Amino acid sequence: MFETILYEKKDHIATLTLNQPEKRNPLGGKSIEEFVSAMEEFHRDDDAKVLVLTGAGKSFCAGGDVKSMAQRDGSGKSSGADGESGSHSDPFVQREHYRRGIQRIPRAFAALDKPVIAAVNGAAVGAGCDLCLMSDIRIAGEHAKFGEIFCKVGLAPGDGGGYFLPRIVGIEKACELTFTGDIINAEEALRIGMVSRVVPNEELLPTTYELAGRIASGATLALKMAKAAIYGGLNQTLDQHLDMMALMQAMLHGTEDHREGVRAFAEKRPPQFKGR
Repeated sequence: MFETILYEKKDHIATLTLNQPEKRNPLGGKSIEEFVSAMEEFHRDDDAKVLVLTGAGKSFCAGGDVKSMAQRDGSGKSSGADGESGSHSDPFVQREHYRRGIQRIPRAFAALDKPVIAAVNGAAVGAGCDLCLMSDIRIAGEHAKFGEIFCKVGLAPGDGGGYFLPRIVGIEKACELTFTGDIINAEEALRIGMVSRVVPNEELLPTTYELAGRIASGATLALKMAKAAIYGGLNQTLDQHLDMMALMQAMLHGTEDHREGVRAFAEKRPPQFKGR
């Protein structure tokens, strides 16, 4: 049982919902712990093939708790990025708060070999913007907004935004969004490639689950290796990538799913994959 998130599974699709709508679903303290725990549960569950990530209420995720930052006392202590009290005058202590707190989330995403779809239902700013960037696919409701607002509060993107954003929208646009802290709407996010599609808010979850269902019905082992191929290729030479893919393809050729896929294609019927 979780207090700050909801985690459920149906028809091989897991859903992780940030569930503090009255606070606009911030990340910090307990919500980070619970988020990482849910991600690890999804990772271990072979029956869960796709994860849908969304927020309760009208916001996706408002990022860190800026109010707690504003309430720090004269001692120079406040709730840090991980929700724990820490001295802002000691950078070494604060560095560990990031490593043991908010930075556990991008590492949890990196450990996943299964697809993640973000259904962005509202504002996704700061760490919330970075959170949706960590997903493999992003679908936005028409009321969604996105912003790398760290510079506006005297910070830099500390939870992976500087890594993910330029890989998605390119260096020049990433610099513009990060340096200005501008908030953009869903249509602009679509134009620059931050999201793959924009739909009316009432169609957001049905559209997301329809896509998740199509992915979940696929060949599980092939999906895992396809994800590894896409992300691995970002940091490989062509020769390294082709060598990796030769090994992956050789492994997949021996699976039941490959044989079923070939038979189904020849028989002009939908394949029935078993994940073996």
